[in-house]
Order: sequence, then structure tokens, then C-alpha cells
Amino acid sequence: MSDQNNTVNANEPAAQDVPYRSGFVAVVGRPNVGKSTLINALIGKQIAIASSRPETTRKAIRGILTTDHAQLVLVDTPGIHRPRTLLGQRLNDVVEESLSDVDEVAFLLPADQEIGPGDKRILSRLRSDFATKRDDGTFAWKVPLIAIVTKIDELNRTELINKLMEINAFADFADIVPVSALEHDNLAEVKNVLIEHMPEGPQMYPDDQISEERPEETIAELIRGTFLEALDDELPHSLAVVVDSIDYPEDNETGAGYDGKAQVHVSIYVERDSQKPIIIGKGASNLTYVKKKLRTPVNRIVGQKAKLDLHVKVAKGWQSDPKQLEKLGF
Repeated sequence: MSDQNNTVNANEPAAQDVPYRSGFVAVVGRPNVGKSTLINALIGKQIAIASSRPETTRKAIRGILTTDHAQLVLVDTPGIHRPRTLLGQRLNDVVEESLSDVDEVAFLLPADQEIGPGDKRILSRLRSDFATKRDDGTFAWKVPLIAIVTKIDELNRTELINKLMEINAFADFADIVPVSALEHDNLAEVKNVLIEHMPEGPQMYPDDQISEERPEETIAELIRGTFLEALDDELPHSLAVVVDSIDYPEDNETGAGYDGKAQVHVSIYVERDSQKPIIIGKGASNLTYVKKKLRTPVNRIVGQKAKLDLHVKVAKGWQSDPKQLEKLGF
């Protein structure tokens, strides 16, 4: 990448002396610790659902962060949890896949909560994948393990120092970085630490690409996230969203495109008939709210003005039905 117009300070290494670093970062942590919020903050745009509801992420969304001298591919893993349904098992399989070939692991631990059984289970899992046990009982890590302490705005200085000491004793971390992604406090340091521990490697994606998701997947995730936030406790966990097609306006005879609205056809699935009215809302108020809220983001993703065409459907017991799961993209 060219830096020809940059002036170089005599005390700093020349641009060509800075090695290019690239690779994959698995962002792990128990449900609801702020994985999606952190990834969105680092990328600077929403690519992953950030919700107050646990187990929101259902796919290993890859956010791509490119700087002058590095490219980090951030893999947002669904929370590792004990599966209760076939969907839960599939989510754990997604975690397995996303951990299989990473260059470093960012382990998120919330500052405002105790280290608990969920964190210990994740650490045990990471050790089995990425570490070997030495004779003295300590672990040698094959990839850097970085602790990112989230939600630091919840603590005062003394509490934070105590929390960092507790986390330091919890595992043999290569680095520990406190951050508040919501307040954008210490984000630059998180970015620098992740880059610093990344091996040298080539740029893998174009400068302007920020996600590996197809437009259909990104729109579906945004719709699901908006329902999650709007309906909160009322919303059934068994909500799935599929973008069936994006139809761009074109002349019937010549096939040439013209200015007009793209039609984004969306199916929203629940498990029971009784859940449909919750999603639709009184006088279709919830569907209207989602369309209004996502008008601008969807236009940006599609690349022109677009209209969301939302249909709520019932797929009975889909979370435990292999055929339905496959149809819904799991």
C-alpha cells in the first residue's frame, strides 16, 4: 500500500520498514458480553447485531478492519452455551468452525460481572484448541490470547484495577486491554494490541470491504436485530429472517436497469401461529417501524433506494427440525 505522500519523522521507522500484518481474530466470550458491540465499534459500521438479549448472534460474522499496515478479520462467534435444541447445537458447531483456523483469540470479559462458570468453560475450550500443558501445570499458547475487559464505564478506578488483577490471575493472557465500546473509550488501544500480536501476512480483502456477508445476509441480520430491540421481552427467541430476493428495477424487454426502487422480499419465520401477531403488531405497527428504521441502512447496502416487502410466516418447531434449519440457513 502506497504511503508516498506521507512525511516521515526522523525518529520514526520509515513506512516501508513497518511489516504488514494480517489474519483472523476469533472474538469469544459468553453470551451478552458485548462481542457484536465491540466489532461494530472497531469497524465503524454496524455489521453484527448488538442486542441486550443473550445469544443474539447466530452466525460467525466476519468484520474486516483495514489500516495502512494491517488487516484484521474479526470473527464474531455465537456465545458458547449448552445446547437445548438442534439450533443450539448448530450454533456451537459454528463456534467450532470459526475457532478452527485463527491467528489470535480476543476473549471478552465484562468488567461489571464476576468471572463465572461460563468463562471457565470457554477458557477450558480454548486451552484444548490452542494450548499445550507444560510439566509445571501452566499452558503454552499456540496463538496469542488477549483479554478484552468490556463495560469499564460501569466501574470506578479502584474497582477496575481490582478487576484487571483478577483477570490477570484467571489465565495466561498475552495482553489485557480494558475498553468501553459503547463510549468508544480505549478502542484505539484495542485495535493496536490486536494488530501488534498478529503475524506478518498479505492484505486479503480490498480496502473498502468491511464484511464477508452477502447483502441478503446483512439485511436479514439487521431486520432480526431491529425486532429484537423493538420487542425485547415479548419477542419469541424462535425468530428467523430470510431475504428471499433483491429485485432491481429493469426494463422487461431490454433488461436494462433504470432508476427506481429495488424490491427486497423478506420472509420472517416464527414457530407458532400465536407468535405472528407479536411480530406484526397492532395495525402492522411493528412492520412499519422496522421498515422506517432500516430505510437508510438498506438503501446503502443495496446501492439505491429500496423497499422492504416483509411477510410473517409460521415454520412449526423449526429450531429442532433439520430440514427447516437448512432452509433457514443454519
